[in-house]
Amino acid sequence: MSAPRAVVFAYHDVGVRCLKTLLSGGVEVALVVTVPDDPQEQRWYQSVAATAADYGLPLIVPPCPNHSALVNQVHSLQPDFVFSFYYRSLLGEELLNSARRGALNMHGSLLPRYRGRAPVNWAILRGERETGATLHYMVARADAGDIVDSQSVPILEDDDAREVFAKVTVAAEQVLARSLPALLAGTAPRRPQPLLAHEYFGRRRPEDGRIDWQRSAREVHNLVRAVAPPFPAAFGNVGGERWEIHRTRQVARRAPPGGAQLFSDAGRCYLSCGDGGVLMLLAAADARGALDLAALAQRTAGRTLALS
Repeated sequence: MSAPRAVVFAYHDVGVRCLKTLLSGGVEVALVVTVPDDPQEQRWYQSVAATAADYGLPLIVPPCPNHSALVNQVHSLQPDFVFSFYYRSLLGEELLNSARRGALNMHGSLLPRYRGRAPVNWAILRGERETGATLHYMVARADAGDIVDSQSVPILEDDDAREVFAKVTVAAEQVLARSLPALLAGTAPRRPQPLLAHEYFGRRRPEDGRIDWQRSAREVHNLVRAVAPPFPAAFGNVGGERWEIHRTRQVARRAPPGGAQLFSDAGRCYLSCGDGGVLMLLAAADARGALDLAALAQRTAGRTLALS
C-alpha cells in the first residue's frame, strides 16, 4: 500500500516542526511550498526551505499561492492532503479542493478564539493566561473550518511573544503527532466551531507598538511583552526622546505624584502609568542602542523624566 501523499504550505518554526512530524509519520511529502523571507523582518525562526533541502524534498517559493500554474501543479500531484503550517497566505478553494482527503491548517490559538493574523501577539496584548494550537480543516473563510484537535499552553505573567510562540510550536507538534494516525485512517474527529463575534484579528504593524502612557500599568506591560524583540518593540517618548521599551515587570508600589513619568529608586528605574500603577524597567533602547539602566538610575536620582 502506498504512503499517503501531501502537499505542504509552510513557514516559520511551526512549519518546520509540523513538516518533520509528517515525515516521521510516514507521509510522502510530494511538494513543499514556502514564502520568501521579508528583508525588513528579523528572521529568528527556523527555515522551512532549509529543512526541505535537508530532506531532499521538492520546494518552490511562488509569488502567489493561488496562481493558476501552482494550482495546476498541485492538482497534478493528486495529494491526499494539503496542509498549511503557518503559511502566510490564505489558500484558495481550488487548492483546497485538490486534496482528496482533506485540507488542514495549524493555527496558533485555541479556536474559535483569535482567528486571523498574529494570534500569539494579540493574546498576550489582551492579557490572556493561556493560548495554544488548533488543527482544523480549511474552508474559504479564514480559520473557520471544523476542528480536529487542539492543545493549550499557559501564558505566564511575564512571558513575551517569543517565549509563548515556542510553547505554541511544541503544542502544534503534539497536536499533529497525535492526530495524524486518525487522519490517515480516516477516523479523525471533526467538531464544527462557532464563529464568535469580535474574534477575528488582523496583521499588526510596527506603529501599533506606540505606548499610551495614560493606559494602566498592566495594559502597558502587556503591549511591551506582546511586541518585544525580535518583534518590532513597543515605543514611546521618555524625556522627549523616542525609546523602545523591551522588558518590564509589574511591581506593587505606588507612583510618586506627577503623572506618567520615569523615576528611579535604589538603583532601579520605574515607569508610572495612567492608573497610578508602576512598572520596573528591565530593558530599553534609544537611537544609540541598549540603555545602561543602572547608570540611568544614578543620573535620574531625585528627578523624573516625563513620558509621552
